[in-house]
Amino acid sequence: MRKRSSSLKLTTMLAGATALTLSGCDDPSPQASWDPNRGEQVEAFSYKSLEECKAANEVSDTECDTSYAAAQKDDQKNAPRYEARASCEDVYGVGNCVPRSENGGGSFFTPLLAGFVIGRMLDNAGGGYYRGTGMYRRDDEYGGGYYSTYGGRLGRDYGTGRTTISKTSIDPPDAIRNAPPKIQTRTSVVSRGGFGGGRSYARSGGFKGGFGG
Repeated sequence: MRKRSSSLKLTTMLAGATALTLSGCDDPSPQASWDPNRGEQVEAFSYKSLEECKAANEVSDTECDTSYAAAQKDDQKNAPRYEARASCEDVYGVGNCVPRSENGGGSFFTPLLAGFVIGRMLDNAGGGYYRGTGMYRRDDEYGGGYYSTYGGRLGRDYGTGRTTISKTSIDPPDAIRNAPPKIQTRTSVVSRGGFGGGRSYARSGGFKGGFGG
């Protein structure tokens, strides 16, 4: 596992779950080797609701509205999907999964949206912008935590005390964003350490047990 930002302490290894799970590590597609926790870390703000975002005054009301809308869209299209409620609840906790269906796509279960996360992005020209996506609370044997729709875990930069997340787990490549989600079965969840995906992700320790940047 490669190191991430030197300001983050990597404490434990966790088999990560993401909506875009694949059949195995030998899959030649771009998603097979994509790690949502690797790469540049950006400052993040997380909220349980649109109202909480606006009350916090950490970003503008317009950014709250835009990021909340993006979270709702990503949740509908890319939320982690499970064939059975029990498999979903193994990862996200009892009572935290709901049934969904798509036109012609059958039914499945997804975790409840716990809120949304906004990343403060920087571009090569020295400017910046914000990007938002959905956020889910995992309740698992590895300690749980909050994760973006695309699988990235919210962590802590111990140098600044700020909440961080990988840039690509909020603004992923098009190959990830547009890939059709795979519905995980009980067998695939168990065979991949309880979370599916066939990939091991690193997480940062010390994330606070609540929301907010």
